[in-house]
Amino acid sequence: MTFKTLAIALALTAAPTLGLAAGCSYGKEKQAMSCATGTTYDSATNTCLPVST
Repeated sequence: MTFKTLAIALALTAAPTLGLAAGCSYGKEKQAMSCATGTTYDSATNTCLPVST
């Protein structure tokens, strides 16, 4: 085999592996909870509660 053929075979073999490594955390991102103005997030109840001063 020539060097060019070996290089292409190596690239085609490594491409799926590199693609999977880049996407390991797909769908696992978490978004921060946001509440309306005048309310704050309560992690105990997982709801937004009005701020009382």
